[in-house]
Parts: sequence; structure tokens; C-alpha cells
Amino acid sequence: MASNTSKTARASVRAGQAGQGGALSVLGEFKYLIPLANGRFAYVRNLTNGKTNHLKTDSDAFVEEIRTLAAAGHGAKIRAELNTLDATFPQHGWAATEKRLAEAGVFEG
Repeated sequence: MASNTSKTARASVRAGQAGQGGALSVLGEFKYLIPLANGRFAYVRNLTNGKTNHLKTDSDAFVEEIRTLAAAGHGAKIRAELNTLDATFPQHGWAATEKRLAEAGVFEG
């Protein structure tokens, strides 16, 4: 993993890789998004470059990171994860995050 990735991000990835043959699985569900701080931040695992980024969920950087993953064919899975996060943690604003991404055209095309 990249040397500029935080120790917590590396530990989260290693914990997820312990099961499921190398695919990141945190709490058995989340493969791309690891929610932090009641949904204000998230670790986003970018499978196109192998990096895990810590991003604020209402930032342009988060939108662009998800756009990159969606363009690589991961959009439906990420949208499903956002819906699962919203169902599990409705008070954390994941529906608003998903809506913001959809309005930005992230899941199109």
C-alpha cells in the first residue's frame, strides 16, 4: 500500500482482506466505502489504483473519486452500498450523499 496512506486506512484494508479472498469487506458488507464520523467522512477504496483515500463526503474530491469508480463499472455496487449505509445508519445522511452523487451525474453512463 502507498506510504502516504494512514495507519488506520491500512489496518482497515488488512482487516477486510482477512476474509473473502482479498476483497475488502468491513463488517461483512462494505467493499468500497468505510463510513467515518457519522457519515461526514469515509474511506474510499479505489480499486482502479489500489489506494484508500480519506475524504469528506460532501467534498468535490469525494464526488470525483466515486465518479472514477463508477466509470470503471463499480457504480451500481457503490450505489447499493450507499443505500445499505442509509438503511443501517439513517441519521448519518447517506441518502443525501447518494442524492448529491446522482445529481452530479456520477452514476450515469
